[in-house]
Amino acid sequence: MSTEHTPWLANPAMQKILAPLLVGAFLLGLWQALCVGLEVPVYLVPSPADIGRTLITDGPLLLGALWMTLQITFLSFALAVVLGVAAAFLFVQSRVIEASLFPYAILLQVTPVVAIAPLIIIWVSNTTLALVICATLVAIFPVISNTVLGLRSVNPGLLNLFRLNRASRWQTLLRLRIPSALPYFFGGLRIASGLALIGAVVAEFVAGTGGTGAGLAYQILQAGFQMNIPRLFAALLLIAVTGVALFSLMAFIARLCLGHWHESEQG
Repeated sequence: MSTEHTPWLANPAMQKILAPLLVGAFLLGLWQALCVGLEVPVYLVPSPADIGRTLITDGPLLLGALWMTLQITFLSFALAVVLGVAAAFLFVQSRVIEASLFPYAILLQVTPVVAIAPLIIIWVSNTTLALVICATLVAIFPVISNTVLGLRSVNPGLLNLFRLNRASRWQTLLRLRIPSALPYFFGGLRIASGLALIGAVVAEFVAGTGGTGAGLAYQILQAGFQMNIPRLFAALLLIAVTGVALFSLMAFIARLCLGHWHESEQG
């Protein structure tokens, strides 16, 4: 079949959608066939059909838990963006400031959140705030590092042109450095959005919050204790789909902001 009769196959946008969907459908079909053919017990590896039935029967419970996790994710992501951008602007003011403070940003990145989360939960009486702080610590470094890199990655010729025209530091920042940093900034947002979700789930695991305010991490723990493996896989599926949705949302926002002028979002 030629692409002349099926022009949608030659459309790059359709290829980006259809190709992963076809691969996913194949993998799900293979998974289902192996589970049925090998008679794998549901308490070991549930089939996609078992997971789908669980999503329907336990849908209200899992969606409520997902909403609680998303609240922590969105709050921590917003906080990471605000604090990360502020820190990046501070770092680029002086090489001395950057050299003095950037190692501490790296320290936040390399310190496992599971090691410091118990301390934060003890120090902060409000559980929601403690979870947001933990997730923010996980998500903030990509925003800082990418924004600093973008603000530093200015075309030398354009920078000299601004200097020749005696542009002020403020004019250079607004009209040259910030536009040049936007592609790097949005790249950091794509990473930070997923890390905020991971940080929220890990923090929930450590906190062990339950009851009506329980997130997906608590449902995973409970499902593991009760050997309800289909529910466990269903919760994991919701986390994975949410992560992909967040990444896609950041990519869409980047295309809206950069698509009409920057080559990284064209074509």
